[in-house]
Amino acid sequence: MRSRTTRRKFLRMMGAAAGVAVGATLPGILGGRLAITESFTVPARAADVSAPRSIRAYAVEKRTYVMTQTVVKTEQEWKKVLTPDQYHILREKGTERAFSGKYDKNHEPGVYRCAACGLDLYRSEEKYDSGIGWPSFTAPIAPENVSTRPDNSFFSQRTEVLCPRCGGHLGHVFDDGPKPTGKRYCMNSAALQFVATAK
Repeated sequence: MRSRTTRRKFLRMMGAAAGVAVGATLPGILGGRLAITESFTVPARAADVSAPRSIRAYAVEKRTYVMTQTVVKTEQEWKKVLTPDQYHILREKGTERAFSGKYDKNHEPGVYRCAACGLDLYRSEEKYDSGIGWPSFTAPIAPENVSTRPDNSFFSQRTEVLCPRCGGHLGHVFDDGPKPTGKRYCMNSAALQFVATAK
């Protein structure tokens, strides 16, 4: 009797962890019967969609720092507002082919924003031709306007650059850029939206 009670408690705990309601007369796994008393749906994990929060970033038009809310969407919602190329790069951490992006050879004065949420990221003054086929910058508009984290994918150690407002993948930063920063922020054109400066 003690063995059956222990098994029953164990299976109830396992069923509860999986979101399943298990019947009171459950004979155990070896008995071959599992009584489910109600249907269920697995709730979305907390990591899937987090609550918006405030972040500090520099706004070029206002020429000062502002507080702004992070942009939180489900992957289905992102698919509705981004092109397939934008979604692949910003949400799936893809990379466009070298020399294929529309901003690689762009030399107009202006601001490069996140294509997903519109946060100001880079100025044309910090853009340079690195010769590698992707838009490259020596620095972001402000340190707060980008975030970075280690990227050890593809058997290499790199530093990923993300938009701090929506979490979109922008590209990578390397330590082989020109002076004064020595940095090369190598971005994907599809992750950016260029806004020309009014003449």
